[in-house]
Amino acid sequence: MANRKRSRAAKDAHRLKRLLRRERELWDSGVERVAGVDEAGVGPLAGPIVAAAVIFPCGEGLKGVDDSKKLTAEQRDERADEIRAAALAWSVVPVHPEEIDRLNIYQAGLLAMHRAIVGLDPAPQRVLVDGRGRVPDLPMDQESVIGGDAACHAIAAASILAKCGRDRLMREYDEAYPGYGFASHKGYPTAEHREAIRRLGPSPIHRQSFTLLPHPRLFD
Repeated sequence: MANRKRSRAAKDAHRLKRLLRRERELWDSGVERVAGVDEAGVGPLAGPIVAAAVIFPCGEGLKGVDDSKKLTAEQRDERADEIRAAALAWSVVPVHPEEIDRLNIYQAGLLAMHRAIVGLDPAPQRVLVDGRGRVPDLPMDQESVIGGDAACHAIAAASILAKCGRDRLMREYDEAYPGYGFASHKGYPTAEHREAIRRLGPSPIHRQSFTLLPHPRLFD
């Protein structure tokens, strides 16, 4: 048992060191406020896209932070509490279906990330962005990190806050619009969700640009 605990602790320490590599390089170069930003909710048929941005105090990281997709819902909720407590600054921002329909999902994701970043206080000196794209109109330097939610500590933390924030909203929508199953599938195109749309029609939080009926991809 003791050996397993030591082995697990060593693995956690090694993972944290790997995740903090780019942030440590920036800290060592004099860039103290490094933000990670990520979004959740690109694929669902309903609900917002939610972005989160996080800055940790210079030199600090949290064991247990990882890509949100690798964690259970319970683990994500626990990590989210720890992240909010430890962060120098954090911000979680939704972009709702009306804006998604007006802009398109890609532009809506960039808008959500921009709002999350400019919502940080203090402002970051450098932003690490998950993926290949760049967030337009930022007043500070930014870097794109491919696979950043699995490779960068601040981005992984942001992915957890974004996912938890979106899941909480979808549970609230489940109460507001019963019958669709939003609390379980979170708006993703599951068989249960497609059947609910067929039976009830789109709800006010469905992305009309995704779910206009008839929609062959929903019902094939």
